[in-house]
Amino acid sequence: MLRFGTDGVRGVAFTELTENYVAELGLVAAQQLGVNKVLVGRDTRESGPRLEAALAHGLLAGGVDVELLGVAPTPAIAFLAAKRGCASAAITASHNHFADNGVKLFANGGLKLSDAQQDAIESQMTGKSSIAPAQPDSVDLLDEYVAHIVGLFPALAFAKMKIVLDCAHGAMSTVAPQAFARLGATVIVMNDEPNGTNINDGCGATHPEVVSEAVRLHQADLGLAFDGDGDRVIAVDHVGDIVDGDHLLALAAIDMHKHGKLKSNAVAVTVMTNAGFHAAMKKNNIDVVTTPVGDRNVLVAFDEHDIVLGGEQSGHIIYRDHATTGDGLLAGAMLVDLVRREGKPLATLARNAMTSLPQTLINVRVAQIVSNPADALADEITQATAQLQGVGRVLLRASGTEPMIRVMVEASFQEIADSIAQGLADVVSQRFGGVR
Repeated sequence: MLRFGTDGVRGVAFTELTENYVAELGLVAAQQLGVNKVLVGRDTRESGPRLEAALAHGLLAGGVDVELLGVAPTPAIAFLAAKRGCASAAITASHNHFADNGVKLFANGGLKLSDAQQDAIESQMTGKSSIAPAQPDSVDLLDEYVAHIVGLFPALAFAKMKIVLDCAHGAMSTVAPQAFARLGATVIVMNDEPNGTNINDGCGATHPEVVSEAVRLHQADLGLAFDGDGDRVIAVDHVGDIVDGDHLLALAAIDMHKHGKLKSNAVAVTVMTNAGFHAAMKKNNIDVVTTPVGDRNVLVAFDEHDIVLGGEQSGHIIYRDHATTGDGLLAGAMLVDLVRREGKPLATLARNAMTSLPQTLINVRVAQIVSNPADALADEITQATAQLQGVGRVLLRASGTEPMIRVMVEASFQEIADSIAQGLADVVSQRFGGVR
C-alpha cells in the first residue's frame, strides 16, 4: 500500500494509485482531520477526473461537504481553502510523467499535514473499504486566486516587461497568462495546451532549456517555467541563463532584508541548497535554517523559527505572508516585480546575489524505493568526499515521491563534480538495480 512521501502520496495511476485506494484515503482523511468541507482540484493528467471523483466519493462518505474546482494549480487550491478556513486536496503528481498521479492533502486553512496527521491517516487505511459513488458540487473560484496575485502589486506594474511563460501543459496554463496580462506585461505563452498526456513532457520547470530558447528568440526580459501543478518555478534571464530556486531565494531574501520585511532575519532551505547560497546569506548577515528535502519540512521550520521566506533549489518558493505552500505564480510575479523595482536585468541581479559552487545532480531510477541509501553506501561516500580535498560535499538521498536515488556533488570545479557524481551514480545503479 502506498505511503505518504515528502509531499502526499504518489504512484502510477490505476495500478499503484487505484481508485479504491484514493476513495478510502478520502474517507479516512475526513474521519481523522475533523473537517467539515474540502475543496478538491486537479492538474491536467488524463487520470485526474477519475481519481478526483474517487476522492470526492470517499470524502462525502466521511460526512464532509465537497466542492470540485476542476483543473487548478495546487497553490490556488491551498489559497482558496485558507480564504474559506476549510480543508483541500490536489490530485497531482507535480513534475512527474503523466502516467503518475497523486494526492496532496491540506488541513483546515490550506495547511500541509503534520507528521502526526499523516501517521493517523496511514494507520487507518485497510485497503478493504467499499464506498458508494456520490455526486459532489462543482464551483468556479480560480479568478479569486488570480485577483489575489494581481492585487499584491501596483496596477499594470509589469507594463514595460516582456515575459515568456512555459506552463508545462499543466495547471498554470490558464491562470498564469491571465495574471501577468492583468499586470500589464507583454506575455508570450508556450506549452499551454494540455491534452492529458503532455504534462511536463519535455517542458516546464524540469526542462528550463525550452523557455531559455524562447526568451532569446523573442528578446524577452525573462522567462518563467512552471511545473505541472504550479507549485514551483524556475526562471531564465534575458540571455537565457537559468536562475534556479537557490538564486530566486537569495534575491528575495536580500531584497526583503533590505526593506525590513525578512522576519527573524532568516530564511529556511533544504539540504540540497547550494553552498554558494549559504555564503551569500552570510555575506548579507542573514541567518539560514536548513531542513530535510520537501517544502513541508521548510514550513515546519517557519513555525519553529518564526520565518516567512524559504524554499528549495527545485523552485518551491514559499512567501508565508501571502501563501501557505509553494506557489510558482506568486514567486514568479515577486521576481518580476523585484526586477522592475531595481531597474536592472535579472542576469545582473542574479549574478550579484550569489555565485553557485559547481554542482552535479544525477537521478538514478531504481527497482524499488530505498529508505536510506547513504547508510548502505557509507564507505563509497567517504571515499568520494576525500576526493573533494575539503571543498564541496557529497549528498546521497532517496526521493520521497518515487523510486529514485539522487546523487548530488558540489566541488571546486565542474569537471570534478561531474566525475565524482558519475562514479557514485554507477555504484548506485549496480547496487540497487538502477537505470538512468
